[in-house]
Amino acid sequence: MLLTLTLAPGCTHEADQQPVAREAAPEHQGIYSFPNACVTLDAAAAGTGRASFLRVSDEGEGFAFGATADAAAPLTMRATDLGTYLFYDSHEHYLVVEERALRRRDTINSDAFTLDDTTLPGVQWALEVSDEDPTRFQLRHLKTGAYLTPTGLSDEAAGAAVITLYPAQGCAPYPELTLDAEGELPPTRFDDGSVYGFVDTHSHLFSNRGFGGAGIFHGAPFHPFGVPHALPSCEMFHGEEGRKDLFGYGFDKSDTVSELDMITAFVNGRVPEFYHHTQGWPSFTDWPSAHFLSTHQTQYYLWLKRAYYAGLRLVVNHATSNQIICELVAGSGAQPVRYSCNDMVAVDRTLEDTRALERYIDAQSGGPGTGWFRIVESPQEARAVIEEGKLAVVLGIEVSNLFDCFLVPPGGGERCTEAQVLANLERYRALGVRAIFPVHKFDNAFSAGDGHREIIELANFAMTGHYSNFTDDCPDIPSAFDKGDVAFAELNQPREDYLAEPPVDMSGFADDPIDVLLGQARYLMGGSLHGDYCQNAGLTELGEFLLIELMKEGFILEIDHLPRRSYQRAFELLVEHDYPAAGTHGNNMRGELYGLGGISKMNLGRCSNPQSPGTLADGLQERVALIESHGGYPAEGFGFDLNGFAGAPGPRFGEHSVCDTPQENPITYPFTSYDGHVTFTRPRLGEREVDFNTEGMVHLGLVAELIEDVRNDGVSDAQLEPLFRSAEAYLRFWERSEARGAALRGE
Repeated sequence: MLLTLTLAPGCTHEADQQPVAREAAPEHQGIYSFPNACVTLDAAAAGTGRASFLRVSDEGEGFAFGATADAAAPLTMRATDLGTYLFYDSHEHYLVVEERALRRRDTINSDAFTLDDTTLPGVQWALEVSDEDPTRFQLRHLKTGAYLTPTGLSDEAAGAAVITLYPAQGCAPYPELTLDAEGELPPTRFDDGSVYGFVDTHSHLFSNRGFGGAGIFHGAPFHPFGVPHALPSCEMFHGEEGRKDLFGYGFDKSDTVSELDMITAFVNGRVPEFYHHTQGWPSFTDWPSAHFLSTHQTQYYLWLKRAYYAGLRLVVNHATSNQIICELVAGSGAQPVRYSCNDMVAVDRTLEDTRALERYIDAQSGGPGTGWFRIVESPQEARAVIEEGKLAVVLGIEVSNLFDCFLVPPGGGERCTEAQVLANLERYRALGVRAIFPVHKFDNAFSAGDGHREIIELANFAMTGHYSNFTDDCPDIPSAFDKGDVAFAELNQPREDYLAEPPVDMSGFADDPIDVLLGQARYLMGGSLHGDYCQNAGLTELGEFLLIELMKEGFILEIDHLPRRSYQRAFELLVEHDYPAAGTHGNNMRGELYGLGGISKMNLGRCSNPQSPGTLADGLQERVALIESHGGYPAEGFGFDLNGFAGAPGPRFGEHSVCDTPQENPITYPFTSYDGHVTFTRPRLGEREVDFNTEGMVHLGLVAELIEDVRNDGVSDAQLEPLFRSAEAYLRFWERSEARGAALRGE
């Protein structure tokens, strides 16, 4: 009869040290081959071969060794990273080490709730090949570094138990969202050899790592402990009824809420009315909702996978953040932060976490390189990944203070130098970054900000201490942001010297943003300026240097956040160097961008005309014709900008319809993908059933419905083909960028 052994460290039993023969271990494919496996496990003390099974202890508060196989606890092994797992029993409890004893807990804490990266709840184990028996395993506890034995934890690998994992039944499924899609994704090409699939040229998977890394933007695309930790309730950050979601309220309700109303909300620390339900997993009452709620995750990895099943084959993941938004929300005490509000801190965290997501998906798929999510660093690598039928992921940066090159350096420091720019380009290229915006919302050392109006005018003042710098003497070129009325007339005081010293000291903003802003309230009372205004400044000398160096290195050069004067000069430099660029907010310089080999993005139509079927693809057809007229490859993809406060396609039906006329042909289920390989069923969010017809594209995974909606409108597969050739278009643009970079380097 086997003894029941509690996990008391240091206990040994002489009788157990006599080696005995063990049956052969069940066949397996190594340490990576157990994601979501249902197993029982036994452990034999080193050198003995005498094994006992793990079971739930008699009092039910922990686990103990000593069971026969019949009484062993069935355990789900959930991969948390490559080669690491947690164990989840049939009654939905975790195997946790606390004070060097095996405990049984129905919940576990994590960094998602403590906002502390060092939080380890003692639930993760590294599965290693046994030093004693290469057909079996040993388990190393990640938090303590100790090894599991039948009688405790050993700090030395020599004391590790020899673990056998047996296939079992009766396990509880680990909490997870459903994919709501089935099928095989074989490698696919067009007849001419072009890769198959569409591109999302502009994406932000990890906005949760921006804005201080806490809950200003809520929800992660993954968490090692799964969806309960990736997408929990946002109440701890956004407050009851979402009333502390100050930035989301101001952004999503900008048409009805004034800037002065928002200042009042920040003074009070909450918005004046119910905003949104906060429940995440498993009920998801209100969010995700990309069309209506911009501060919540819309690209959980399974939603990204559903888009991949719909034909997504290339995505550009831009690390993003906004220092002033972070300082405004955190400094007013509305929400906490986890990291510095600094933009480049957010960039570094995002790059690190994108690599972690790749590992996590590999871990769920069976080991290194087996996952469908592949980070790529060259167009050749991307082409190979897509030809395998997988998703190629390009790393990019979209922040206002690129490389910490502030217009007004904090603390009176020096502005960036050319040497610093070169060092940062080398560093981030080594980290895999290939796409870069020189500027985002606010003025920096490279260029005036993008010219976005309203709250951005005030935020730029807070960032720099400079008054707004708008003029109505503007170049006649299209712009994504730098156009139209100026919201704060009194704040606008154009200056001749862009690099002049700031007239107002805003250095106290981060610590006390409300008092600092109230001290400048006189600038908010003077009404607006009406007309076509633009930034009075363009690229600096350092900005021109940056653009030329980006070209020399073959970077994907993103130009749509350049204000009009900067854009005009940048385009002159592009023409001079015969270099392509990306317009992923949709600006194509009246088609001239395509003549250089560049790309932009398009949107499918949203409201159908029952009297004229097929009009939802008119914009795509017109864009392809424009591309062809300038000698470009006839294809164009998306640039959803999800998690980037950009909204998403809304519903055609119901009380929130974005359409002015009655609509026909709602989505019905099941339906098949464009290539016919995948069947999509009605999407679910845990306990919530999603209705695309009345809710719109609530998250990225519903791009499948967006495409099906267009097909239902009478758009033929031939008319949609340019969309599914857009990954090829992006690769050709990237290949040209690298080729021109090599030529400019004289190679």
